[in-house]
Amino acid sequence: MRVFYCDHFEVILPPKHRFPMHKYGLLREKLVADGLVGADRLVPANAAPLEDIFAVHDAGYVQGFLDGTLERSVIQRIGFPWSEAMVMRSLGSVGSTLGAVEAAMEVGIAGSLAGGTHHAYRDFGSGYCVFNDLAIAARRLLDRGAVERVLIFDVDVHQGDGTASIFAEDPRVFTCSLHGAKNFPSRKQTSDLDVPLPDGTGDAEYLTALDAALDEAMERSRPDVVFYQGGVDVLADDHLGRLHLSAAGCYERDLRSLGRFRGAGLPVALTLGGGYANPIDSSVNAYAGTYRAAKSVEAARSV
Repeated sequence: MRVFYCDHFEVILPPKHRFPMHKYGLLREKLVADGLVGADRLVPANAAPLEDIFAVHDAGYVQGFLDGTLERSVIQRIGFPWSEAMVMRSLGSVGSTLGAVEAAMEVGIAGSLAGGTHHAYRDFGSGYCVFNDLAIAARRLLDRGAVERVLIFDVDVHQGDGTASIFAEDPRVFTCSLHGAKNFPSRKQTSDLDVPLPDGTGDAEYLTALDAALDEAMERSRPDVVFYQGGVDVLADDHLGRLHLSAAGCYERDLRSLGRFRGAGLPVALTLGGGYANPIDSSVNAYAGTYRAAKSVEAARSV
């Protein structure tokens, strides 16, 4: 399994900024240390080609971000201060997902140690998301004729509102989002399948909802490829989460989902999504659990 990373595009955030940018490097190191991904299978991502960005996002918004000329209110909505380093990091994050899905199409499953920037809309960014890597990668596959139907299966605790908006009128892309009903964003969009969950939802209730969503999404979407947006902010100790999953429950979520997709012979691209535990080790361990689940699923398929 090839895994793409982009933390070589380094960004230094202001002191006390609450986004844990260092988690990406920590996860990369942990995957190697735990024997989940060989060091020779880690690939530094390239910056995404601008033509792929422009194929999904409004030209004025993209150019304004690249040039650093967006209005202050637009930058504030993204949640990161603008810098040239942030431009390269944003392009690298998309490039990481582009690399992952191309590898998945070749070998069955691959990962991006970034991405899942599902709050980015066509013409603005939001919630730490500048460009929507899921939408950009899906659109490139479709435009090149590599696939006819795409499933974006989003289990981040926050609704994939930007993704739902971008593909609202595109029947080729099926968006499914399991998320906290009362969590960000306050104004939800309409996915093809939304599963809003009440605050405090624990393992048993979550997994029951997950199984039903897997059944419905697979039946309705009939996909050729799956993007698995595996945010770990569903954990009970995530300070932006509001759900109550244990580490074991989060791992079981990944095991069931990836087992279902790979059992159907579908290529799967993994993206990280959110994770905001304090200390961050809990999030990093859960992210690694996604790769542990992927390794388990692939081992079972090879028997």
